[in-house]
Amino acid sequence: MAEMTVRVLYFARLRDVLRTSEEELALPEGATLADLVALLIARGGDWAAEFGGARVFRAAINQDMARLADVLPANAEVALFPPVTGG
Repeated sequence: MAEMTVRVLYFARLRDVLRTSEEELALPEGATLADLVALLIARGGDWAAEFGGARVFRAAINQDMARLADVLPANAEVALFPPVTGG
């Protein structure tokens, strides 16, 4: 299966805990947001704690809010961030 590249951006708490603000990842064509999250969880440590546990996070694909079942287009920009509360 062919691969595609996505750009992943980390914001707020995720950027601080994971000590990175962005990276590019190769995924198989047709991969979903859930596939991307599984790849991050497989790294273990802080990655597994942030994406595989009780921590809540939100995602956007090309600046549109996304669900785990959404398919990632090639060269997508995926933003991962904690929920934002208003006040």
